[in-house]
Amino acid sequence: MFIPQGWRFDLVGIDPADQWEAMAGLVRHADSGSWDSVWVYDHFHTTPVPSEEATHEAWTLMSAFAAITERVRLGQMCTCMAYRNPAYLAKVAATIDVISGGRVEMGIGAGWYEHEWRAYGYGFPRAGERLAMLREGVQIMKQAWETGSATLDGEHYQVDGALCWPRPLQDDGIPLWIAGGGEKVTLKIAAQYATHTNFDGSPEGFAHKSRLLEQHCADVGTDFGAITRSSNYNVAIGADEAEVAGRLRVLEERLLPHLGAERTRDAVEGYRSSLTTGTPEQIVERLTAMNEAGMTYGIFYFPEAAYDISGIELFEREVLPHLT
Repeated sequence: MFIPQGWRFDLVGIDPADQWEAMAGLVRHADSGSWDSVWVYDHFHTTPVPSEEATHEAWTLMSAFAAITERVRLGQMCTCMAYRNPAYLAKVAATIDVISGGRVEMGIGAGWYEHEWRAYGYGFPRAGERLAMLREGVQIMKQAWETGSATLDGEHYQVDGALCWPRPLQDDGIPLWIAGGGEKVTLKIAAQYATHTNFDGSPEGFAHKSRLLEQHCADVGTDFGAITRSSNYNVAIGADEAEVAGRLRVLEERLLPHLGAERTRDAVEGYRSSLTTGTPEQIVERLTAMNEAGMTYGIFYFPEAAYDISGIELFEREVLPHLT
């Protein structure tokens, strides 16, 4: 499950001095229970509008989560390649893998949040350049983790004997989740380098992206069946329709002062159309169908998690046992 870090206005009203404990409590809950992994987003500003509300940095949280957990795996969905030099990022991830005892997942993508890019001085290269940076960066990270050193004279990155010792504890290096559904480039990069993908979780979109990924795997000579295909889902769960409606109403009330009426309406409508909005029975039926279509790993976001874990507990009791 995703841990609230503020990016989606999900720590609003919690004093900054108390936000870490809110996050840490959820991580410990996941670690002691039935969740396989915990995740954060790699962003610096709130979305869909920048604000002065908290947004905690992803890789700092990864290190902290590693130190307070024993079992759950630790991921980001997804790290933006251009926000950090890839050799440096490989070193950071390797260090956290050691701290965690070998539990890091590397979610990586080309990035999209233009305001954030420009605000931090990264410019905003055209999509083709951002994807080229992703391809080069993935090569550097894999080389660093597998051999302890990386050298690449690329168009966007040049590293010469960048050392990465200790290497990650995981035998094959840190798993690479290539995130995004770009049909010509992103999915081809995934076919070449990914252990996992993360793209559109709707039935039609997932089937389409899967077919394209399979073709790219055939083209580059990799095993499509060896790549785990995952999707992200927003959750509004209730024992009945009235409870589901109540959760959406609480979400709407929290977002409205920050997003305004139109953006709030769009955000809530996005939840209404999610496969994981509904009763446990409805959610199990939809996710079972997605599993049968090849989506074997779901990452779930509960917007109220920092304030109320009753939805998480209901999901744990009545959904997870049918899926794991």
